[in-house]
Amino acid sequence: MSWFESFVLGLVQGLTEFLPISSSAHLRLTAAFAGWHDPGAAFTAITQIGTEAAVLIYFRKDIARIISAWSRSLTNSSMRGDHDAQMGWLVIIGSIPIGVLGVTFKDHIEGPFRDLRLIATTLIVMGVVLGIADRLAARDETGGKHRAIKERKSLKELGVRDGLIFGFCQAMALIPGVSRSGATISGGLLMGYTREAAARYSFLLAIPAVLASGVFELKDAGEGHVSWGPTIFATIIAFVVGYAVIAWFMKFITTKSFMPFVIYRVILGIVLFILVGAGVLSPHAGDSAG
Repeated sequence: MSWFESFVLGLVQGLTEFLPISSSAHLRLTAAFAGWHDPGAAFTAITQIGTEAAVLIYFRKDIARIISAWSRSLTNSSMRGDHDAQMGWLVIIGSIPIGVLGVTFKDHIEGPFRDLRLIATTLIVMGVVLGIADRLAARDETGGKHRAIKERKSLKELGVRDGLIFGFCQAMALIPGVSRSGATISGGLLMGYTREAAARYSFLLAIPAVLASGVFELKDAGEGHVSWGPTIFATIIAFVVGYAVIAWFMKFITTKSFMPFVIYRVILGIVLFILVGAGVLSPHAGDSAG
């Protein structure tokens, strides 16, 4: 991998990680369209450490408060009813599905799941799901001529059941094209949470999974055509760009619809199907990469 490739892929990772359009799919597609080797699951997992570092800094006050309350609740029973202490447990519980499924399907994640036809399918299907969830949220928020405004749930109403559902939604993002934020936010909206609550828990829930995945894949960073230097460079680029994107996105979702992302996903999926069907792109383009 050249330094230019690592710069572009780091930029793509930072731009797409927090948007509901799938960063793993865009890394895969960027390489395929450019005629580069597929950067691989290991490169994707490690560069995600950069974007998660952006989450750690952006939500540093929330994270410090949650860790402090959770730690104290281990020895102080009076703290166990504290919302922040409960959030600590809910993040742990919600991380179980992706941990178990990630290990179970590791070979599929690094192989068959990277087929461009599957990515096109997940882009479209999850785009439609996000669109439905977004419309339901908008209906509750605005009401209508014959419908009263319905108050949506905040994170203070999050329990073990919903935490696990969020977790299984996140685990779906092991398939490129699904999108970690898209799946968890859609799940949250369908369960009746506000856009801000669904997005905030989505980002917090991703921290343990992404950091663990990145550390687990460190051993493979220097294999094949991807070397340590370009990988680290891409991770730094992803961190800088990712921080700017998350700050923008958290403001965007308070007043805007997810429909632009829905339309983009569906169009991209259709275009990808056309290109693969016409033979312009091989469904396994770049798979010779290590």
